[in-house]
Amino acid sequence: MWRSPTQSSLQDADGAIPQRGTLSSSGFSRYVSAIATQAFRLSEHDAEDVFQDVCTTTFERLGSLRSDDAIRPWVGQLTRNSCLDLLRSSSRVVLVEEPEERAVNEVIARLDEALTVRAGLAGLGVECQEVLDRFFCRDESYRTTGAELGIPAGTIASRISRCLGQLRSELEGRNVTAPPSSEEVTQMTTYNEERLGELLCLLPPAPTG
Repeated sequence: MWRSPTQSSLQDADGAIPQRGTLSSSGFSRYVSAIATQAFRLSEHDAEDVFQDVCTTTFERLGSLRSDDAIRPWVGQLTRNSCLDLLRSSSRVVLVEEPEERAVNEVIARLDEALTVRAGLAGLGVECQEVLDRFFCRDESYRTTGAELGIPAGTIASRISRCLGQLRSELEGRNVTAPPSSEEVTQMTTYNEERLGELLCLLPPAPTG
């Protein structure tokens, strides 16, 4: 279960950072958190510091960006720089060796693709958004998901399959934009259910009340 940054921080950021371009307000907090914890393997405490730093800079400078298409790569670069600054300067960070640039690029590229899938998920009905978020992001059982949504647990599997099919249809034909740090640009126009599930699991779940 994702715990970094804190749920209160995620909710505060989601209200403070306006949506522009391909990075929604809710996607912002998940993207920054995932880069810090997955690409740079920071602890919960250190990832929280990175998140607050990037959130502050984004809030102050977002209006200066002229192109909406530049938002996502810009936030990614801010997060990368903040993580590196913390790793190189903080005495409390135990670092065996600085992550290799290629490995970091690969993780960020996958997270970028996961954001695209999340954007597609936002285009589905609330019913599908909830069941996919609970199953893949919150790792809830069929029984728990059924109880929370008020539907029979025996119908969850078929509902997940149907919703993944809708998500695949929503995404097909879209271009997956690789971040500027990527050495290769791969256009993926088709997804299978297994791949969609993997990408949905990469980002933290949506904050709850």
